[in-house]
Amino acid sequence: MTQGRFITLEGGEGTGKSTQARRLAAHLRTLGHTVVETREPGGSPGAEAVRHVLLSGAAEPLGPVAEALLFAAARTDHVQTLIRPALAAGTIVICDRFIDSTRVYQGAVGQVAPPLLDALEEMATGGTRPDLTLILDVPPETGLARAAARGNGDPDRFEKEGAAYHAAVREAFVARAAAAPARCVLVDATPDPDAVAAQIAGIVAARLGLHATAEAS
Repeated sequence: MTQGRFITLEGGEGTGKSTQARRLAAHLRTLGHTVVETREPGGSPGAEAVRHVLLSGAAEPLGPVAEALLFAAARTDHVQTLIRPALAAGTIVICDRFIDSTRVYQGAVGQVAPPLLDALEEMATGGTRPDLTLILDVPPETGLARAAARGNGDPDRFEKEGAAYHAAVREAFVARAAAAPARCVLVDATPDPDAVAAQIAGIVAARLGLHATAEAS
């Protein structure tokens, strides 16, 4: 059985990751591919429990190192129970956030030491890495306005941070894309969702060769 493909979507708040993950999954299904959609923090029962602790801000007083440890614990369960089995079964896995978010939020912005993040990443993923990472990019003020317009209640742990924080997040994601061009593609997410979805579909086809299957033809 052919190993599946692992695609992650990254970026700051309000960049449209969740929307574009759903649209990419739907597009690939129309081409005849089997797709699993997931997210971080979360994606498995154990990880979803940790998600509430992280996004509610309950872990914030403990500092970025503690948050990094909790993200790693959630990721370990997620990878072992969902991502790795799905890839082994030949499924395409699309994940809303993964390792790059930890490197940005807890690393570049939170100043957690890289050696600790290296160790946590290896422990949590066991070498499971994305085949392609789409880093969605919008100006921070645009992203925060979009996040506020969603009307999902109070801002979460990260949405509530100030303008300087979100500017630093954007800068760090752009740097991640530049540092790993073989895996990462920076996507201009300022146009309307249809245009962004078309752009992403083209990138996925070009980078991973995911075209229509024989069954869908």
